[in-house]
Amino acid sequence: MDPFDSNSTERANLPRNMIENSMFEEEPDVVDLAKDSAAFPTFPALDPDEVAYEPRSSRLLVRGLGENDMDEDEEDCESSARLLGMSFMNRSSAQRSSSSPYSRQAPPRSCARPSARTMVVCVLFLVIVASMTMVLYFLPGCTFTKTGCPKANKTTPFEPVYPVSTNGELFPWAQFQLPHSIRPLSYDLTLDPDLDNMIFTGRTVISMLVLHNTKRIVLHSANLNITKATFKLGDGEPSDVTVLEYKPNQQIAVKFSEDLKAGQYCVLTLDYSANLSHTYDGFYNSSYTDKDGNKRVLAATQFEPLSARKAFPCFDEPAFKATFLIKISRKPDYLTLSNMPKAKTTLLPSGLMQDEFEKTSVNMSTYLVAFIVANFSPISKNVSDTLVSVYSVPEKTEHTDYALDTSSKLLEFYNNFFEINYPLKKLDLVAIPDFLAGAMENWGLITFRETSLLVGKQSSPLEKQVVASVVAHELAHQWFGNLVTMSWWNDLWLNEGFATYMQYTSLQTVLPQLDIGNLFLAVRFRALDKDALNSSHAVSTEVNTPEQVEEMFDSVSYEKGASILLMLNASLPGDQQFRKGIIQYLKQFSGLNTDTDDLWNCLTQVEVSTQHQNVSEMMSSWTSQKGFPLVTVSLKGDQVTLTQEHFLLTSDNATHTSSLWNIPVTYVNDSCSSAPECRQVFTLKTKSGTFKLPGSVKWLKLNYRNTGFYIVHYGDEGWAALREALSNNVSVLTHEDRASLIHNIFALSRLGRVSFLHVLNLLNYLSNETETSPVTEALLQLNNIYRLLDKRQEHSLVARMKNYILSHFGSLMNKQTWEEEDSVSKQELRSALLETACSLNEENCTHQAKALFKQYVESNGTSRIPGDLQQVVFNVAAQSTEDWSTLLGMYGHAAYDAEKRKMLRGLASTQDVRRIVWILKAGLKGDIIQTQELPLVINTVCNGFAGYLFAWDFIQENWDRLIEKFPVGSFAIQTVIKSATSQFSTQTHLDQVQGFFSSLKERGSQMRSVQEALETIRLNRRWMDKNLSALRKWL
Repeated sequence: MDPFDSNSTERANLPRNMIENSMFEEEPDVVDLAKDSAAFPTFPALDPDEVAYEPRSSRLLVRGLGENDMDEDEEDCESSARLLGMSFMNRSSAQRSSSSPYSRQAPPRSCARPSARTMVVCVLFLVIVASMTMVLYFLPGCTFTKTGCPKANKTTPFEPVYPVSTNGELFPWAQFQLPHSIRPLSYDLTLDPDLDNMIFTGRTVISMLVLHNTKRIVLHSANLNITKATFKLGDGEPSDVTVLEYKPNQQIAVKFSEDLKAGQYCVLTLDYSANLSHTYDGFYNSSYTDKDGNKRVLAATQFEPLSARKAFPCFDEPAFKATFLIKISRKPDYLTLSNMPKAKTTLLPSGLMQDEFEKTSVNMSTYLVAFIVANFSPISKNVSDTLVSVYSVPEKTEHTDYALDTSSKLLEFYNNFFEINYPLKKLDLVAIPDFLAGAMENWGLITFRETSLLVGKQSSPLEKQVVASVVAHELAHQWFGNLVTMSWWNDLWLNEGFATYMQYTSLQTVLPQLDIGNLFLAVRFRALDKDALNSSHAVSTEVNTPEQVEEMFDSVSYEKGASILLMLNASLPGDQQFRKGIIQYLKQFSGLNTDTDDLWNCLTQVEVSTQHQNVSEMMSSWTSQKGFPLVTVSLKGDQVTLTQEHFLLTSDNATHTSSLWNIPVTYVNDSCSSAPECRQVFTLKTKSGTFKLPGSVKWLKLNYRNTGFYIVHYGDEGWAALREALSNNVSVLTHEDRASLIHNIFALSRLGRVSFLHVLNLLNYLSNETETSPVTEALLQLNNIYRLLDKRQEHSLVARMKNYILSHFGSLMNKQTWEEEDSVSKQELRSALLETACSLNEENCTHQAKALFKQYVESNGTSRIPGDLQQVVFNVAAQSTEDWSTLLGMYGHAAYDAEKRKMLRGLASTQDVRRIVWILKAGLKGDIIQTQELPLVINTVCNGFAGYLFAWDFIQENWDRLIEKFPVGSFAIQTVIKSATSQFSTQTHLDQVQGFFSSLKERGSQMRSVQEALETIRLNRRWMDKNLSALRKWL
């Protein structure tokens, strides 16, 4: 899935030994819980699910649990039992022999009056004994099992205590993940949507295999009203069964009095009804207005990660792969689509048509199932025995040609690159009017936002780049994610990191004119920025709640995942090494589920060079711990010393500060610095390492073309030498290396390793810079600081920073044309420069933008604004009262989605507070502005001075409505939180943000993005405190 619309700390778990030490250290050994060991019964045999599953972490329970007492989200209590029950039992004096040397001796026949001190000690001792007795009275002396927490120890034998289902019966499972005693083999789904009343009914027939003896079947269901359930074992007759539901875990279950035996086949049939969802997940309704002004409704699906269960009861986890046969009814003027081609259509007695699709020819995870009921129009072509089609609403069919052409080329590329042909007969790409994510890789039926798939005939190359990137990402998923799937969401990066890496790799070959390299470089910089925070997470990390699953869809899983694959590929010998490894991985695990180690093992097995290190050994340091290294260079004559440490912006209370990475350090020097053959490699595995150069050099540049995921500090002399080299000759380094120097020095300033004066000194060379990536990176960093100063109302510094930017980039800004431009790289440079110039009210820029807008309005849209200039033109227009109203009218009638979205960003950039309040409310309401665009609106409003506090108030007031629309932890919510808080830099705002999110409890207080927000505010405050006075002097 591509969650991006264009381009919480987890619970702290004390280590078990720490809990035990803190609870039982120096405990007086006087409590006798077990007078007679015979009173403790032998335990009944556990279900294999209870025995086999060893949790990665456990939560300590320190309260008594009655028969049905259980938190809604109670997870694993196994170790709690050991701590609270068994540890006390082990101390029982009943286990001691009466002849023990520690047994009490007979007292002497006479005694003296005890001293006052002795009396005090005795009283204290009695108080302690009484307290411990009371504590033990309320603690369960019992055993826990994997599946649930225990009952109070009143009866024997011991039984697990389960949560209570909706009908009052005990629910037979208490874990977030399902048991593995049953495996679904196939689903037969029948769905009858009623788009007039926004409801649907369904029947799900699940054929299953029993893997080991069990008395229960547990699966997922959410918001479904199950009206009838039957069960059939083997060739027996079906019988009615009772379905239990435990809503907090979105699970249903059927219990049996006798064991289902390993190897038996069985069938569960469930009839149900439900409402079509009004959010963006599950089976949801959408609508659009056709060319005649009529409202047209449709229904579509979005199941990743946890929403297939909202459309049909299922084993809704990636590892439960099965086949699917789907039937859907519709009105005659609609069509239906699903993963497979249509097999037949039947006329029903009701007058509706029922479309039946072929049974899936591959085993699929439930999150990849998809179906649509709409009146879309397709264009199609055959590519390598696959029918490729692009669907849209009829009015936008003319905007589908580019997507069809691009997807056809990419399909052929991936078939050849992976040496495995796409396995289905058809591949549909569908533009959906209401769609929250960028796109979703459903096998054979990829769904997109309209802006991610549709481009007009006259679209700019930059707009085509957006569409091609998303299409390339989703097509890569047909292999990485669909054919081979991660076993659990903790390894989401195996899907998303690979798809992100392949989208850039494929486009560099298939569509080199899109110049995708600059975009890939920029997203790697942003991934470094996020991963420098203590609130970041390892690429492969524990996932135990729905919110944690949602939060895995972030820049660590996507861009960091892609970045470490790029680094690995660059460090392997030969240009085919990496490709051979991933082909072996795809072939070996085709149709199966994997974890990270499976990938590293495949890449190690195809190793061709005996000199090269074990891939698994190298890469585990990059996936198993958060963050990345800071490499510091010391150059003395021909000897180079490198040291590594964790690059961590927040060092207080930080973990992993002793982390080490296995770093393939690449470097060039002044004698040979830009050509690929200049690159040398040194592997740094330890805290420090030394190597010799052939002779003495003037300077070294590490991380050639920024293919490594680390930041470099050169020391004062090293930075000075690089500055001098760039001021003498800009092209002495590649443009990627120049951009990485700019990124790294800003990062080091934020870390506090270099002063901001060092940053400004390096930027002096930019007066000679003409390439896109160094200029855009410098502008982004300076704009961030400008906005921070603006929000702090440091008016004199804001004015000086504006002058600094205009003086350093003014000549380059003035050189930009306002005509059509074919080069993607030049479009990127031009739009970045002119958006900055106009946002700073540079007179020439605003004059040109106003003139273009006037010409555009007066021509009734026949005069075109170049695609890369539309944003700056709309932004300037929106600052005028009259033009804002004109722009709003144009937004309402705009047919072309990419242009419409730029209009919306322009409208949201207004500094008129009344209009800001209106646009925020309109985005939430969803009639004039689609609610899917609300995160974009909030992000844009927060960039301006007038709107950022209004946006923060709006989020607080409407939080519950926001999390109704967007799931807690989702990328949309992450965007909203980051947008609203990332420019705060005062203690007052820190207290406000902390107070608000703390008050949310289960409605969002535990999100990682909240911890990231708080950490970012603290870092902003720290940077301001350290640099404000210096900035006054230097600027």
